[in-house]
Amino acid sequence: MTGAALETLWAKVEAQRERVPAIYGAVDFRAVPERFTATPGDDTALSGKYARDRDALLADPDRVEFIRAYTMIGDATADAYAGLMREHGFRALVDMLTSACDRGVENVPGAPPELIAFIKDMERIPDWLDMELVEEGARVDRNAAANLGPFIIRGAFIATFMNKYAALPMAITGTLSSQTAGRRVKDTATFFTTSVLPGALDRYGPGFKSAAMVRLMHSMVRANVLRRPQDWDMGVYGIPIPQVDQMPAGLISIFLLSYKMIEEGRDQFTPRERAMVELARYRCFLLGLPEELLADTPQGIVDLMNARSGTLRSGYDDSTCGELLRATMAADLRPDNSRRARIHEMFELAFAKLFFVKNFMGGDKAKAASIGVTLTSGDVALAAIAGLFIYARMRLYALAAHIPGVRGVADRRLIAKLKAQLVSYGHAEFTTDAAQYRPSAAPVPAE
Repeated sequence: MTGAALETLWAKVEAQRERVPAIYGAVDFRAVPERFTATPGDDTALSGKYARDRDALLADPDRVEFIRAYTMIGDATADAYAGLMREHGFRALVDMLTSACDRGVENVPGAPPELIAFIKDMERIPDWLDMELVEEGARVDRNAAANLGPFIIRGAFIATFMNKYAALPMAITGTLSSQTAGRRVKDTATFFTTSVLPGALDRYGPGFKSAAMVRLMHSMVRANVLRRPQDWDMGVYGIPIPQVDQMPAGLISIFLLSYKMIEEGRDQFTPRERAMVELARYRCFLLGLPEELLADTPQGIVDLMNARSGTLRSGYDDSTCGELLRATMAADLRPDNSRRARIHEMFELAFAKLFFVKNFMGGDKAKAASIGVTLTSGDVALAAIAGLFIYARMRLYALAAHIPGVRGVADRRLIAKLKAQLVSYGHAEFTTDAAQYRPSAAPVPAE
């Protein structure tokens, strides 16, 4: 990125204060929060085999500055709508957004300009979008979503709060009990499961609506925590849920794919891989991620993800990260108390523990146990059985996808499985604690 482009980006950062003074009026965007580091030798979220790439990252000052800028950017369009909470109230904002997604914003009586801008931003069709590729990517991803997803969602979710700088918004907005943690796991699973159904990301598809709700809830969190200086130290944590912190959840699968390709010496996606990439990119676009963060080449994807991780200071706080982790591991994700549900939970929990230890603890069981995830030999055995079951099912569906006449039948079965999963997750509430979103008596003062 050139100097002129960086100046334009920083103007966008600063413009948040004027666009959404109720949320950003008191923010010093040029201050560098503790969470951000470009100092060689500092421990960061870029760990394991990826840590070797940090020196090359820091050698590119423009890329570092690019990530620093996006570390201070929220979602101005959705934030502006969330800023109407004092005027309309929490429930009214949710109801109006729901109606706009279902019936079109032009059919919402008295729709405020901020809601119109929010929906129009999501309706915008980026130049690179190919919906046929997105639909193909969804078809490809349905196999893993239906067969692997239910077993890893807990373990993958835990990874989102292993860093205190990124996890604090969840901790101070009511996610510390096993009940609320369980609901949030289901909400997250609901969004990603919904997004791979046929037509889900079309304008009036359920994935479009889910993305809108996720964006609003993120903005509600920003509005909430920035009004609580006693809980949120801007000098330490920066902007709550900045755009760069949304990259891992939306792009981790294609990051791992891209990293593997680079290690293999490949620099071009196959048609199947390209479809998966476009699904991930468009899903993130609907969630509000700027297109500058949605690279479309293997090296570009790896560079951006590593730049985010390599500038996010490492930090684990037991009162934040540990409580969130333990609450999630203790969460009851069963749809009911049937024998089938109890057996599934037994295997799911064991698999989630193993997934977490292998992928986020470097296989160190003692380290995992020290923070509340104890992986026993029994867990390993159960996870191995579950892994064989998952692998066999995924291989069968993968083979079926290449057999004419069987492909359609297999896909319909996967769709039915995904819909059954959505029923088991229940209604996705996409909220933190609504009681925390009561209008404040006075706006945040501008500087």
